[in-house]
Amino acid sequence: MRSARLRRTRRTSALTLVSALTLTALAACGTSSSDNGGGGSGGGSADPSAPLDPRTKVTITIDCMPPAAKAAELKEWKEDVAEFNRTYPNVRIEGRSTPGQCLEPPRFTAMLKARSQPDVFYTYFTDLPQVLDHDGAEDITPYVNDRTVPLLKDIDPGVLGSLKDGDKLYGLPTSNYTMGLLINRKLFERAGLDPDSPPRTWEEVRVAAKRIAALGDGIAGFGEYSAGNQGGWHFTAQVYSVGGAIVDAGGRKAAFNDESGRRIAENLHAMRWEDDSMGKTQLLKWGDLQKQIATDKLGMFLAAPDDIAYMVQQLGAAYENFGMGPIPGQKSTLAGGNNYMIKKGISPDKIKAAVAWLNFKNLTVGKGQFDWARAKADGLPVGVPQPNFWLNESKRKDDAARAEHATMPVENFRTFTDHPVPGKAEPPRAQEIYKILDTVMSGILTNEDADVDKLLDTAEAQVDQVLAGR
Repeated sequence: MRSARLRRTRRTSALTLVSALTLTALAACGTSSSDNGGGGSGGGSADPSAPLDPRTKVTITIDCMPPAAKAAELKEWKEDVAEFNRTYPNVRIEGRSTPGQCLEPPRFTAMLKARSQPDVFYTYFTDLPQVLDHDGAEDITPYVNDRTVPLLKDIDPGVLGSLKDGDKLYGLPTSNYTMGLLINRKLFERAGLDPDSPPRTWEEVRVAAKRIAALGDGIAGFGEYSAGNQGGWHFTAQVYSVGGAIVDAGGRKAAFNDESGRRIAENLHAMRWEDDSMGKTQLLKWGDLQKQIATDKLGMFLAAPDDIAYMVQQLGAAYENFGMGPIPGQKSTLAGGNNYMIKKGISPDKIKAAVAWLNFKNLTVGKGQFDWARAKADGLPVGVPQPNFWLNESKRKDDAARAEHATMPVENFRTFTDHPVPGKAEPPRAQEIYKILDTVMSGILTNEDADVDKLLDTAEAQVDQVLAGR
């Protein structure tokens, strides 16, 4: 879901032009700067596989330009547009910014229905089915190759696979994540636990949670979500961690009402009611656990690494107070991320310009979002182990630069980075399924007399109905 993530922030922008840099506000759901199919002139090539000709004159609108409140990020955006325009002086970049989240699901759906998305629009990996249902994205397969995206071979094929329908590619990644166990190092030490060796099994989590909760003063050992679709998101992650599945291989039937699902549900119920190690306050959603662990009231919860940057930047916590290990169980972990897609029906020149921009901004080691020296100089977090969708030499170069310019103790995340767990994609109709599975999590965590079998039976029947409507 992402984190963050519903965990992650979505759609931000305002209007940037560089070359003769003017800045103007645009509405997030306004129409494109040019009609579909138009907007290109001069120097274009009829061959979609050819790189963008530097003489091409075109304007493209792009989601999620940082808002003014994120001064450092906005500064870097402007710098990147200026550098991009040194190679492509006739491409005008219009960045869009809206207050609040970069893309809220209801707004996103409304935008797709109205076909008012920008030329280059931001999505989660899980948004592809909805986008295709609305015929909203261009098949960019003919435009993406090792000439237009030189590091294409070094991008994790599992990440690219999240953006494909069959053999057709509909997006290029911006970030990815896998979930692990985020810990409060201070509470681990107070409880006599080793913060450099976080629990690796759910049995170990239960033991550690009891020891942390025994510190008293309202401290919980382990926390979980159970509202806002995030309970279902985390139930999915836990089921994955022990080798289970949420839906069957064909994506047509629920698959969690089995030994793995019951094991997770019963363990959580025991931690909540027998051990009293999960705190009294429940029905939590994203943001609640972050506040708890940042204020030393929570020992552990499942998260993606970028939660750490959020807690430092937004909640005033210290990087030194956190560590990470792989997800307990380690059979597989929930993987997700976000990306950009290109609006269906815009001109070939605009598509080429969009691919060129995304390659420069998001898919070039040492440039754009991967310019770690610049990020450090601008006071932005460096050293969080994700996004990292690189393989081969690109991974070695990016890892080295990330470590060289780190602004946080990267050794605190060594257990997470040194023990990678295979990522597993979110289920089809993820948000609808997560909403149903919220009822399992809320039932377990708010009702001491909860009937686990009944909760799972009911959820299974409801998920089957959702999948039948695919």
